[in-house]
Amino acid sequence: MQLSTKGRYAVMAMVDLASRSSDSPIRLASIAEKQQISLAYLEQLFTKLRRAGLVTSARGPGGGYRLSRRPEEIFVSEIMNAVDEPIKMTRCISGSEIACIGNKGRCLTHDLWRALGDHILLFLQTVTLRDVLDGDLVLKDSVFSPSVDACAKLEGVTAE
Repeated sequence: MQLSTKGRYAVMAMVDLASRSSDSPIRLASIAEKQQISLAYLEQLFTKLRRAGLVTSARGPGGGYRLSRRPEEIFVSEIMNAVDEPIKMTRCISGSEIACIGNKGRCLTHDLWRALGDHILLFLQTVTLRDVLDGDLVLKDSVFSPSVDACAKLEGVTAE
């Protein structure tokens, strides 16, 4: 899975906003500078985040954005969804679950990649902005629990 900048930048900006515990709105220019994101791009993302009800805006000299809910009530999956970032691992033709790109039908690994996408989505549906701020990124209430054999096989394997 490869996330576009939309998803990554939206999550980065929302975590930045959540980290600034202030009653006053935070200017996008401040977030853009701190996160090294184009202000124009951030404005586009925050328009979508506002429409999704994840942030509220205030106009004027003291204007800016603030979270519409507490950080523990906003899930990463909501942010991704708000900026139209699909959580998709398959190479299916857009809108089709039966035709993979380059194939007339489903590719042999279609179900594998679809299941992986489902696991990623489930994980993002359990992680809140508060979890990211606190570094608490464990899949909560998971129905997925790796077997002892699977854990033993992973011993010594590192993620890149």
